[in-house]
Amino acid sequence: MSAPTPLSGDSAAPVQSLYEARKNIHVRSVSGRFSTWRWALVWITQAVFYGLCWLPWNGRQAVLFELAERKFYIFGLIFWPQDVFYLAVLLIIAAYSLFLFTAIGGRLFCGYACPQTVYTEIFMWIEEKIEGGRNSRMKLDAEPMSARKFGLKAAKHGIWIALGLWTGFTFVGYFTPIRTLANEVLSFNFGLGPWETFWILFYGFTTYGNAGWMREQVCKYMCPYARFQSAMFDHDTLIVTYDAERGEPRGARSKKQDYQAAGKGSCVDCGICVQVCPTGIDIRDGLQYECIGCSACIDGCDQVMDKMSYPRGLIRYSTEHAMQAKWGNKEVFAHVLRPRTLIYGVILALIIIAAGAALALRMPLKVDVIRDRVEQAREDENLMIENHYRLQIMNVSEVPQHYLIDVSGMAGIFIESERSVVIPPLTTQSVSVEVHVPPASGKKGYNRIYFAVKSLNDERIAVREKSNFLIP
Repeated sequence: MSAPTPLSGDSAAPVQSLYEARKNIHVRSVSGRFSTWRWALVWITQAVFYGLCWLPWNGRQAVLFELAERKFYIFGLIFWPQDVFYLAVLLIIAAYSLFLFTAIGGRLFCGYACPQTVYTEIFMWIEEKIEGGRNSRMKLDAEPMSARKFGLKAAKHGIWIALGLWTGFTFVGYFTPIRTLANEVLSFNFGLGPWETFWILFYGFTTYGNAGWMREQVCKYMCPYARFQSAMFDHDTLIVTYDAERGEPRGARSKKQDYQAAGKGSCVDCGICVQVCPTGIDIRDGLQYECIGCSACIDGCDQVMDKMSYPRGLIRYSTEHAMQAKWGNKEVFAHVLRPRTLIYGVILALIIIAAGAALALRMPLKVDVIRDRVEQAREDENLMIENHYRLQIMNVSEVPQHYLIDVSGMAGIFIESERSVVIPPLTTQSVSVEVHVPPASGKKGYNRIYFAVKSLNDERIAVREKSNFLIP
């Protein structure tokens, strides 16, 4: 096949790449009120993640998701596969919380509590402690390989990998008891199972790769939230904004210069807002999907404004309406409560209240009634009609329970088999039940009956399940 002929008369058509080459971003450290909030969230989230799995509760791990046993332990609550409803409710609460927070303050979750942001912040802190500040890191990367450079890079990546593996170990510790897992890891024969080994390595090196190497690429290209966030924004959503009217025209100047008389704005064009941005954008170009709302540019700009003795707030949290109408903070926060946020808030509150009530009233007993499909009905020696059932009784509490089984719904109905059963804690037991009724007690075919299972330890624990009784 011959090569396509260029449309123009040039001998060689220009080639344009569809992919942008990644530029290494050397983030400058910054301090300030928003940086303090970010690090507070780092400490809180990681204290919960790394510490919660070690917390004991009633002789077991406080939070444990035992997939093999199909039991999820969350402090005093035990969830079984039948409780998948609560998982659905949890996902709905998370979704509406995201909608509410995004409508009010933009990408607050991304900037302060997202695992990608949190671990990137930790990894960059380690990098700075080993390799130095922004200028030192840029100089080191530009140097040819030497023993010093190799040692610094090896130390940094070694700590990154160790932290990633510890993170993977902690993650698996929520599915395999963490103390058992620790003994398996520390045993000389390395007693880890194949799946435990796989997930520790997978999660560990995913943490290492995402937070150490990919960083802003995850936020810009892999995270779907950056793409659909605009659907949850409106003109009253708080976002990180640059006050172009005040800042332009930007330009360098001395501190003593009267910049207003020189026809300049407050922006000294120092580039600090770009240097501290973890995604490498220039907030002065307006709202961009790459902005994660971390507010590092606000802290950096405020420091420059303080040095120049200018008022703070050249870059600040504001809204599009506020920038256009020149509102102050009072007017901005007055528009936080608007129809969209009120609807999200009311729905979220109702769901949380309903879920809390359902958990508070949750019965620590579950019963499934299964009819015998082999011998559905027969006439016994006393001319009574007999049906067989199998009751799956689940004691979902952490104490043994003594249950009494009863039946009702038809005249003269009674249970011929043993009616009392003791079930250990967190155990499911199958109980065979023989039910008898006089032939004249019901119509031919199926008749509705009810099984009642109640605890003799606690009269509040009782379940009533319906079934059918067959009269031939």
